[in-house]
Amino acid sequence: MKKYQLFIDGEFVDPASGQWIDTVDPYRGEAWAQIPRGNAQDVDRAVAAAARAMRQSTWTDMTATARGKLMRRLGDLVAREAERLADIEVRDNGKLKQEMLGQLRYHSEWWWYYGGLADKLEGAVTPIDKPEIFAFTRHEPVGVVGAMTAWNSPLLFVAFKCAPAIAAGCAVVVKPSEFASASTLEFAALTREAGFPPGIFNVVAGYGTEAGSALVEHPDVAKITFTGSDTTGAKIYATAAKTMKRVSLELGGKSPNIVFDDCDLDAAVAGAISGIFAATGQTCIAGSRLLVQNSIREAFTKRLIETAKMARIGDPMDPATNIGPVTTPAQYQKVLDYIEIANSEGARCVLGGGPASGLPGGQFVEPTIFVDVAPKMRIAQEEVFGPVLSVLGFEDEAEAVAIGNDVIYGLAAGVWTRDIGRALRMSKALKAGTVWVNTYRAISYMMPFGGMKYSGLGRENGIEAIREFLETKSVWVSTAVGAPANPFVMR
Repeated sequence: MKKYQLFIDGEFVDPASGQWIDTVDPYRGEAWAQIPRGNAQDVDRAVAAAARAMRQSTWTDMTATARGKLMRRLGDLVAREAERLADIEVRDNGKLKQEMLGQLRYHSEWWWYYGGLADKLEGAVTPIDKPEIFAFTRHEPVGVVGAMTAWNSPLLFVAFKCAPAIAAGCAVVVKPSEFASASTLEFAALTREAGFPPGIFNVVAGYGTEAGSALVEHPDVAKITFTGSDTTGAKIYATAAKTMKRVSLELGGKSPNIVFDDCDLDAAVAGAISGIFAATGQTCIAGSRLLVQNSIREAFTKRLIETAKMARIGDPMDPATNIGPVTTPAQYQKVLDYIEIANSEGARCVLGGGPASGLPGGQFVEPTIFVDVAPKMRIAQEEVFGPVLSVLGFEDEAEAVAIGNDVIYGLAAGVWTRDIGRALRMSKALKAGTVWVNTYRAISYMMPFGGMKYSGLGRENGIEAIREFLETKSVWVSTAVGAPANPFVMR
């Protein structure tokens, strides 16, 4: 098994604990590598290195244009290593090779895009209403950033968080999930090859209760950006407030995927399948609530079931596989528990409903569809994070909006209709950070991503994301000559 080290101040180093954690291949059900068990002492070292790097002339004297060139060089290296990194992520989290390779081939775009944006963070001269004053604004990096990523798309989240942070001039300390740290540690070597100064990019792997908590509590960390559950996000938010840290939180979802009777049926069925069974349902944007207009609900559900039955479960490295394993034992049990909850609440299972047998590893769940689901059932309110779909009916736009918004989350939503007016009305009425119309599960480095309500704070991607890592400073310069103004009166 490969034994990884922490990446601190430009070097790979052993953890202070002298301990490692086995990382398990979810498909085979066996350990394939060891990641370092970082703790508060390692976080201290990494944060100190990041803070020092931000003070040193190699970074402070580097122009934003030069910083952008480093980032674009890193993007080139990721493009070169995309397949190797994708293979590592499949071993770590069990997602499909096709999915992870697509993400890694796209990953470079974040470094190219934000590398190009780095020298375009312009301040502004304000035509101030005060006489004999020259006033302008400038943007400065917020400071050391703690970036905490989830296990379902580790390097994609590194791109989401670290590319805009570094473009803004920040240094980062990444705490990847203990269930999927290997690819981030492999990526760290590419930052060194690209020429990043030591300390600008650091990785401290380990448990959330040890390394993660220490990063959130550290007084020299200026901002935390986190992807994960709303429960953990709320704890981070509360802890960060004690030291006045800025926070960005990309949390859970219970997204409505809404099908109207005037839709393109083939496209809507494919969109419903993509929304819940892609990535084995282990995605915060999963369209886990399928709302279908009553006039077509029975026929649509029948077509949906027929299509879902064709999904092939198996080896995530096999191009023919559609659904891979659930990543962790705890998540696997959680998905099965929710299936039991749905049955006990009176929902009717029309497909799947249990473990998929005859496969290695023992963490496979059948694609599962429930009908006769009431909006207030737990299966329709709580995030399952697995291949479990709830089908609900509605009569008209007003009822679709009411049901769609009747959860604590607001990350994403889908709308399937040929009526452009309806599409625009629905996109306005739905309380979600992203609304897809006649498509689903599309992302871009150009398009802001984030949630409303319990789905989080702040935005990732697009120009808006870089503002999350900047402070705006106002500068007032007096051009007055002669006697000073009255010092006892506000200027």
